[in-house]
Amino acid sequence: MNESTIFKQIIDGEIPASIVYEDDQCLAFHDVAPQAPIHILVIPKKEIPSIDQIKSEDKELIGHLFLVIQTIAREQGLAEDGYRVICNCGENGGQTVFHLHYHLMGGCNLQWPPGSSAPKENC
Repeated sequence: MNESTIFKQIIDGEIPASIVYEDDQCLAFHDVAPQAPIHILVIPKKEIPSIDQIKSEDKELIGHLFLVIQTIAREQGLAEDGYRVICNCGENGGQTVFHLHYHLMGGCNLQWPPGSSAPKENC
């Protein structure tokens, strides 16, 4: 049996999180190591290891996650100035927790490409 991920432990209430949204399909909470003034993780309650393991029967769930991201972005005041949504896939893609999750980031002028040497006052 696979060891449960930290996100599954958060879903199960075994690890506390600063939750900003929850329904029967997903959970959203503040990232413990934020990379922007607003950095929220949105995860499905269904255990899907990565974007590469999404199945056709998950299409409504994935659509729901993006509508939740949109709602949270509006509630957090990000919609007018813009925000970034990131989903890392696999080790080479930077994924460290193998439970599908989306990073909702904003509240500053996010630089492209990520990690570029922009002045810190931008973000």
